[in-house]
Amino acid sequence: MIHLYHCINARSLRPLWTLEEMRLPYELTVLPFPPRALAPEYKQLNPLGTIPLLLDGDTRMTESAAICHYLTTRHGPSPLAVAVDEPDYGAFLNWTHFGEATLTFPQTLVLRYARFEPKERRQPQVAQDYAQWFLARLRAIEAVLADGREFLCAQRFTVADISVGYALLLGTVLKLDEQYHPNVATYWQRLGQREGYARAQQAQKTAIQRQGLAIDEVLGMPLSHR
Repeated sequence: MIHLYHCINARSLRPLWTLEEMRLPYELTVLPFPPRALAPEYKQLNPLGTIPLLLDGDTRMTESAAICHYLTTRHGPSPLAVAVDEPDYGAFLNWTHFGEATLTFPQTLVLRYARFEPKERRQPQVAQDYAQWFLARLRAIEAVLADGREFLCAQRFTVADISVGYALLLGTVLKLDEQYHPNVATYWQRLGQREGYARAQQAQKTAIQRQGLAIDEVLGMPLSHR
């Protein structure tokens, strides 16, 4: 049984979304955010105390975009992956890693210096600078969608869209979505309407109820962007 350790709407939503899109059986454990501080026993499983953590037999993974790729290939075949012999294989890998390395990285600094640090340690200018850094990188998505395509590559929804889509979700949490350009805004609306995304959001709520947790015990970010 696949076991995913997760925090509400954190990076671990990427593999959770993938699991729901693939309809794979899994066990979900929701942790308080940040788990390294609020669930210290979790560090016995993951010494870094970060999420996600995916356990699948002897496989242990902690990188959200890599987990999505792993699930679609190890537990595939799945149309969510792009095969090496498809023309868009390179684009698929590039967009999958773009979502994390290029888009989510600056957002973590916005979160840290605008919300998570104690008030005396917050740095509004740093947060603002990295928010603009994130928004500037969205130009790449705006451009590739300019030809009217619905998804980033291979003419279908893939984990590349999940990787990038999570960053767009986090942008809404940071209230940056009002600055999304038209193609990006429409693309994010399309992703947010997927049944797999809705099931992932519901799975978070169900896990909280099953674990008997109060919402204020686990909430690092809002349960829904709506």
